[in-house]
Amino acid sequence: MCRYLRRRELKREIEEGLNVIESWNRANSVIYYSKTGEMVSNRADEQELSVQCLRMVQASLVYVNTLMIQDLLDDPDTGEILVTPADKRGVTPLFWEHILPYGEVKLNMTSRLMLSGRGGQPGR
Repeated sequence: MCRYLRRRELKREIEEGLNVIESWNRANSVIYYSKTGEMVSNRADEQELSVQCLRMVQASLVYVNTLMIQDLLDDPDTGEILVTPADKRGVTPLFWEHILPYGEVKLNMTSRLMLSGRGGQPGR
């Protein structure tokens, strides 16, 4: 605790990490609770199913975000931006600003996202 209070860079690093988690928790509340801020059902089996669905959406979002980050880091123009260890620590797949929480989403089921996931090769 004394190191936290004494060292500004440690305090800043911890607060930045907490901000990432706080943002991710806001995403969970949008995905899980919708606009009302409460669960739709009070039945235990439906609540369990809701939690499992939330976990699937979370895992899918982290996976897609990880692929996007990998593509960005593989790009020679942007991959050299992250040079210090502090820069690299700041990269996290826990972001959701590119998600449209309310509104119409049109999916094109005939084409795939152009995310390689492995050095320029199409993902599986």
